[in-house]
Order: sequence, then structure tokens, then C-alpha cells
Amino acid sequence: MNDSQLRILGIDPGLNRTGYALMERGMGGPALREGGVIRSTSKLTLAERVLEIGCGLREVLDEYRPGVMAIEQVFSTGKFPKSALLMSHARGAILFAAAERGIPVVHYTPRQIKRLLTGSGKASKEQVQHAIMNELGLDRILEPNDVADAVAIALCHYYTNRLRLPL
Repeated sequence: MNDSQLRILGIDPGLNRTGYALMERGMGGPALREGGVIRSTSKLTLAERVLEIGCGLREVLDEYRPGVMAIEQVFSTGKFPKSALLMSHARGAILFAAAERGIPVVHYTPRQIKRLLTGSGKASKEQVQHAIMNELGLDRILEPNDVADAVAIALCHYYTNRLRLPL
């Protein structure tokens, strides 16, 4: 197995901020190697902001060369339909960059992620944060939330697929 097959890139898509986290499969379990945020400039046009996200993600992909990308699926609530639409624009740029680099993409719903990490698909952000902290042996909660959410997505993929890939 080559190094890239051991790397999972978790993505929390957003038009303002897209969080990313690089998780590696190690002998002792999952290990967080890098996390960050790709920001778009709010004063730019929508097309220019989508381009910023896509170009930022290309840089991350080229630097870390993950074997797979795990991304949160778009969800919509009656209260915030605009949020889902804006997230969809960011996801489009992200999916394009991954496909361009030949990186497989796996999609997880927020409920799947929460259920896997906490045992409840209705867990709060705080419960997910504490599960991440405990799982990775961190001494504090990850910030910003975009990075923490990307870590949760990467961990979800790690545990969903740990029996399929040899260590």
C-alpha cells in the first residue's frame, strides 16, 4: 500500500470558509496530520469565490496527495435553504478539483458523521467536538469549527473503511 492510500482528506464545504483535515492511518489508529481553512473573498463575484475555493483545494491536494476525499453532503432545512445553495457552489468547485486530480470522493451526511462519532445522529456540535478530542487524544477542542468538522468527516471515513484497508 502506498502512502497516499493511507491519507484521508476530510472536507467541510462552505462558500465563505471550507475546512480541510488530513488524517493518516497509522499503526496506533487515526492521526491528524494537518488542518486548515480555504477562504473566499466576500467582495468578489460568486464565480470568483468558487474559483478561489477550487484553486485553494488544488494546492492542498497537490501538497498532501490524499488517497481519498471524504466530504459532507449538502443538506437543506426549511429555515436555511440559501445555506444549502451556497454550500452547493463550494462543493462543485471541490468535486471538480478532486476529479481533476483523480482522487475518489466519498460523501457522508451530517447524521452519518454524528452517529458514527457519538452514537447519535442528533448529537450537538459540542458532543462531536468532544468525541474528536477524545479519539485523537487532544488536550483541547479544535478550532475553528470548519477544521473540526473536516476532522469529523475524515474520522467518519476512517472508521467506516478501516476493515476494508490493511494497515
